[in-house]
Amino acid sequence: MKKLIAQGAEAKIHLLDNKILKERIVKSYRHPVLDEQIRKSRTKRESKILIKAKEAGVNVPKVLNADKKGIPKDKYNLEIEFIEGDKLSETLNSYKKEKQFEVMEKLGKQVSILHEKDIIHGDLTTSNVIFSEDKIFIIDFGLGFISLRLEDKAVDLHLIKQALEAKHWQNWERLFKQFLEGYVWEKSKEVLEQLKKVEARGRYRH
Repeated sequence: MKKLIAQGAEAKIHLLDNKILKERIVKSYRHPVLDEQIRKSRTKRESKILIKAKEAGVNVPKVLNADKKGIPKDKYNLEIEFIEGDKLSETLNSYKKEKQFEVMEKLGKQVSILHEKDIIHGDLTTSNVIFSEDKIFIIDFGLGFISLRLEDKAVDLHLIKQALEAKHWQNWERLFKQFLEGYVWEKSKEVLEQLKKVEARGRYRH
């Protein structure tokens, strides 16, 4: 029996037989043909991104209902591995500082691998990170996409920085510093320079 465990604007998340069923929601305000195309393309895109990330060595849930090309057998629903563990948004503040720093550095390493493969998460917050059996798992790539642009990678970093500042404000600066200790790859310095520009634009708008 499937159990609804979360619902967002785009999808319902069910737990079914120790796996996750992500069901894209029909949007009645869209033309039925357009709605079908959008739901199908987003499901396919998320599946392919998860597979690409896993092949690169990133800890992400395994896609369970894709064919050899990475296309889900059900056009609108994605079946993925259920990762049991601590959602960082709920538990990071309760960890001892040493563990907090270790976890953030591990997250930085995982994100660096994503970006090295030009995978953008699109919603990189502590709500989409699970700590399980001493490993960091990144979940929910519903807004993910492939991009070569430094700007898109910088926005990912901006999102995690904002999440730390909002939910883990007690020592968010040190947590982000530890994240950056792990975020090391060929173009990491260029991404950090771009991050400064992203943040400057944000301040200007306000």
